[in-house]
Amino acid sequence: MTMENELKLIGGALVTLALATAAMILVPFLQLKHVAAPEGLAPYSAAEARGREIYIGNGCIACHSQQPSSTGAGRADARRGWGRPSVAADYTYDDPPLLGTMRTGPDLFNIGVRQPSVDWHLGHLYQPRAYVKGSIMPAFPFLFALREFDEVGRDDRVVALPPGVEPPGKKVIATQDALDLVAYLVALKHTYPVLAPDASAAAEPKKAAP
Repeated sequence: MTMENELKLIGGALVTLALATAAMILVPFLQLKHVAAPEGLAPYSAAEARGREIYIGNGCIACHSQQPSSTGAGRADARRGWGRPSVAADYTYDDPPLLGTMRTGPDLFNIGVRQPSVDWHLGHLYQPRAYVKGSIMPAFPFLFALREFDEVGRDDRVVALPPGVEPPGKKVIATQDALDLVAYLVALKHTYPVLAPDASAAAEPKKAAP
């Protein structure tokens, strides 16, 4: 290969890389940099932010998405509590956005709407198959402590479990990590409108005059 051909090859590769970078990074950044948080979307509380880090650290994103779509698998269905398809503004306070790539488990974009019970989430984390028969989700017992009945403190959060799940003679106590993780999950509620009221009205198709 001559020097001229090598330069053409390198130049072509650089141009291709530049175009791909512009299409996948620069253009989306320019399109979205002025997107504001929707009214009704609040920043995470301190507990929710800690819970989000626990969610990341335990690899929950490997099995759960947070991106209901308008078509295909994981299709948004408001009647079933799955909510609307997500938009860029929904992730204003997410760094990084936890979109996920697989739905081995259900999409969690609106899990706080579908299942708002803190007790349910705590028990489900301790033993998923006690709540969802045949679940392949791993249990997270390390997020809990086992104590004798007389060792339970006034401020301890005792997990209410179905019969036969609690270890004999023990009480299951949620650690702060478990409480923070559940606070994050319960906070995943995207039920606000994605357009301002005036924009929503403008977006609605006009009815034909009778």
